[in-house]
Amino acid sequence: MTSIDLLVESFQRIRDAVYPTVNGLSPDDLAFRPEAESNSIAWLVWHLTRVQDAQVAGLDGSEQVWTRSGWAERFALPLDPTDTGYGHDPRTVALVTGDAASLLGYYEDAHEKTLAFVRSLDESDLSRVVDRTWDPPATVSMGLVNIIVDDLQHVGQAAYVRGIVQRRVLR
Repeated sequence: MTSIDLLVESFQRIRDAVYPTVNGLSPDDLAFRPEAESNSIAWLVWHLTRVQDAQVAGLDGSEQVWTRSGWAERFALPLDPTDTGYGHDPRTVALVTGDAASLLGYYEDAHEKTLAFVRSLDESDLSRVVDRTWDPPATVSMGLVNIIVDDLQHVGQAAYVRGIVQRRVLR
């Protein structure tokens, strides 16, 4: 298995976790927050997708799927189109809502763009420096691994919230 194969497999596993976390939930379920300071499934999946979309666009020099494919307009969130969720307070988290089809549609578009970018790389591309302000300088591979780590953390959090939502329904 090459490094590229490993990266593709990692992004596929994120996808394999996103779908069962979101599928079958109502917009109210997706917006549920266990406590006022918590993140919802909708926010977590939107955020992990926004981060992946924005960071891959930064790595490949392209426009984000969020704006290019009209997802910003479809979601119609009262946020700046460049917003990815970093630093959101509880009030702003509550503004991020969506239905399962929209969340998964946007995720799928960003995922496909990510896979196309990763598959276009060769081993030497992975060591290309993209940001010299870091010590050591950040490379394409570091950027992709950062996306994977962030996405896995957030999809795990969303799956945990889904478990809470499902237990609420059973009571």
